[in-house]
Amino acid sequence: MTGLAEIRQRIAAAADAAGRDPAEVTLVAVSKVQPSERIEAVLAAGHRIFGENRVQEAQGRWPALKERYPDVRLHLIGPLQTNKVRVAVELFDVIETVDRPKLARKLAATLAETGRPLPCYIQVNTGEEPQKAGVLPADADAFIAECRNVHGLPAQGLMCIPPVDEEPALHFALLKKIAERNGLKGLSMGMSGDFETAIALGATIVRVGSALFGPRDYG
Repeated sequence: MTGLAEIRQRIAAAADAAGRDPAEVTLVAVSKVQPSERIEAVLAAGHRIFGENRVQEAQGRWPALKERYPDVRLHLIGPLQTNKVRVAVELFDVIETVDRPKLARKLAATLAETGRPLPCYIQVNTGEEPQKAGVLPADADAFIAECRNVHGLPAQGLMCIPPVDEEPALHFALLKKIAERNGLKGLSMGMSGDFETAIALGATIVRVGSALFGPRDYG
């Protein structure tokens, strides 16, 4: 799979340029709306970490694939409704989009019930966009403390999706600053068009879809 080899090479080059170990950066292959043959090709090439935006879409696709590839790890990178928390906990291995107290409470309770201590990331709406999920930067410290101290949620890091019309580096730097002052190591930031910038600014997870699989066809 030449696309996968090229993305891995670009990740390694960006990490080297930043004086970082490429092994510190996890590639999440964003498979939402991608046809199964493209996903199968990436699986056949040995990649095992994928990201999906919708619980329902993932439900229809991944249980069968996980039977064939039991070492697959699945990240939820889209909004999570509280009524889908149990399904998400059963299906996914990492939840990247914790963004409100009600969800944090429900997620923590479900993780305790099921005994699945899934790594969780808190989504920060760095651009303060009203149509986008995520806690506002000004509220992030208090929400992180609530997730940890009130709900006992295993928060490992932060995630953001910068506005499409703004310089992403500013948002990545802001996310890193919030993470550092809260003692969080994980930074899920950077997508197809800007993951090298994200790596330069400390990303530990990059979420790459179209640059890896090709353009999406939303029909």
